[in-house]
Amino acid sequence: RLGKKVNITGKGRCNVTNDCDRETLLASIPGNGRFLYGALTRFTPRDTMAFFEALGVPLKVERGNRVFPVSDSAFDITNALERELKRRKVRWARDRAVSVETEDGAVCAVTGEKGTYPAQAVILATGGMSYPGTGSTGDGYRIAEALGHTIVPPEPSLVPLVIREKQCRDMMGLSLRNVTLSLYDGGKCLFQELGEMLFTHFGVSGPLVLSASCHIPQIEPDRYTLSIDLKPGLTPEQMDLRLQRDFQLFQNRTLFNALSKLLPKGMIPAAIQLSGMDGNIRVNQITKAQRLAFGAFLKAFPLTVQGFRSISEAIITRGGVSVKEVSPKTMESKLLPGLFFAGELLDVDAYTGGFNLQIAFATGYAAGCSI
Repeated sequence: RLGKKVNITGKGRCNVTNDCDRETLLASIPGNGRFLYGALTRFTPRDTMAFFEALGVPLKVERGNRVFPVSDSAFDITNALERELKRRKVRWARDRAVSVETEDGAVCAVTGEKGTYPAQAVILATGGMSYPGTGSTGDGYRIAEALGHTIVPPEPSLVPLVIREKQCRDMMGLSLRNVTLSLYDGGKCLFQELGEMLFTHFGVSGPLVLSASCHIPQIEPDRYTLSIDLKPGLTPEQMDLRLQRDFQLFQNRTLFNALSKLLPKGMIPAAIQLSGMDGNIRVNQITKAQRLAFGAFLKAFPLTVQGFRSISEAIITRGGVSVKEVSPKTMESKLLPGLFFAGELLDVDAYTGGFNLQIAFATGYAAGCSI
């Protein structure tokens, strides 16, 4: 089915692009962003927006400059593309590509399971290995490698994280908003951002966590830690004053029952356990040192990363066709004339927020114009 993967992006709403300038766009691509400089200059987010609006899909810009159809339906995007294919009399074959054929050192055809298709140029745009149910089963890597291309080993990116602390399971389904998540490699901060996240039966997920996962170059159990600032709007001093007020208000209650105004109900047992505090202590018996330590804990709620979830749960795949073997201007193979690449199959990846679809559109445009 045409557009099967696009239809599930953005939770079915399709985050088409990100309405930002080129510098912001390149800064949001930790994986080989400079390779994309030319493609993203020639087909910008504004070009993407103008393209779809010209096809009759009105767009809107939401928080974080994320761009969506006004209808909140990804099907409007894929239906518009399908209409444009028909208008331009593009033919498509419903077949599975098995290999790209060559003759005299250049592309000459594509062999599928149902037939062979003569071609002077071929664009490999098969995606990575995430969401294999949509067809992204890694065929593109195999085909490119058979033609002599180097494949940087595919890994999950924009992927939920498995956490060691069992308290995550106790908080399963709890969503946190307006918190700051930091990712550390030892004492070095690799990522820090304000936003939303979610606790699951295996660990953590949500926009902040997916973005943080991009900054883990190679997973090693217990090497990376997460720190959640549950009250980023409060300084440590203000946090202590807040605790003092709440403890005064609930002075005869236990700590378990005195945090109802400060923390989500489902988080209170986990917070007390991980902080090392006694949940049954009455708050009027808590010392200043204990209170300050608990306030500091709430400003840096710690979690230990054990691993990535599987690549089938990742939004995108990191790795792929080495960009050293691809022309950044044309997206043509430096090894085989007539072979072009576009999208996630390349070893490029970006944060969540519409950036990865923009990369797909820009590289596709570069390849198409070159052909």
